Amino acid sequence: MNVADFDYNLPEELIAQVPIQKRDESRLMVLNKTNQTIEHKTFKDIIDYLDEGDCLVINDTKVLPARLYGKKETGANVEFLLLHRIENDIWECIVRPGNKLHVGAKVSFGDGLLNAEVLDTLEGGTRKVKFTYKGIFNEILDTIGLMPLPPYIHEELKEKNRYQTVYAKYEGSAAAPTAGLHFTEELLEKIKQKGIKIAKVTLHVGIGTFRPVKVEKVEDHHMHSEHFFIKKQDADAINEAKKNGKRVISVGTTSCRTLESVADENGFVKEIEGDTQIFIYPGYKFKCIDALITNFHLPQSTLLMLVSSLAGRDFIIKAYEEAVKEKYRFFSFGDAMFIY
Repeated sequence: MNVADFDYNLPEELIAQVPIQKRDESRLMVLNKTNQTIEHKTFKDIIDYLDEGDCLVINDTKVLPARLYGKKETGANVEFLLLHRIENDIWECIVRPGNKLHVGAKVSFGDGLLNAEVLDTLEGGTRKVKFTYKGIFNEILDTIGLMPLPPYIHEELKEKNRYQTVYAKYEGSAAAPTAGLHFTEELLEKIKQKGIKIAKVTLHVGIGTFRPVKVEKVEDHHMHSEHFFIKKQDADAINEAKKNGKRVISVGTTSCRTLESVADENGFVKEIEGDTQIFIYPGYKFKCIDALITNFHLPQSTLLMLVSSLAGRDFIIKAYEEAVKEKYRFFSFGDAMFIY
């Protein structure tokens, strides 16, 4: 299977640069994979497609304001992007300009609120960095850090919380689980009142989610690893829906990948913590999820391959071409799709 099979033409002006004013008023394209039909709705209409007893699974990870701008001792400007905590105050970071930040380089952020020293160069050119500070690290990040927006977004984000879901809880992501950005607290309350269970998983989204696929054959691509956990009460809610013949509806590809990583052959999940490198592409047989809420994904991306494995490549490409024609907004701050 060729990566080029997952291409489509996207005019640049359809890449959403800022979030819509009200989260649940984004557009919603509804795909019925059995009947091969496409409907055009508003996101708040999602409730009409959810049935009593269904289980909606959300990812409650929280994005770290992990982009830091600072100065070297020489006064030169530098940029750090925190990827993940190795231990205590030692992190793996992407640094720019990389050729100026060798082992031993010292950097100050926020007029000395946070200081860093480069300890090592890691595989792939990232750096092992030790941070020193007074106070609480996450509070300092909240003060001086910026949201690590994807490279295709060029506008400044006015409100940090618009790159967080309303239910974000556990910090650790380098990117938002963007399908969840469409939900408001009011919409979630209406969904609960309709008798739909809401279960949570936590998968910390890695920066690798933006890395392009650089091989020709889909099967040759290797996924980056991401950390996840599921609590017992949430596993129980998911399993109850399965036992009762109800649907498990994943909010986002991150929730989907978490569930499919841990599900047994009957689709049941358990309380667990671990890492996943699962790569879902056409030919994959889904074990746990029955339906998916997701955004529109980049051409030739692993996420486009995932949705193609659920709905069929030809149907997805047809839907994307219609979305372009209907001027849907694409990617992280864009519109949504419901596949069932």
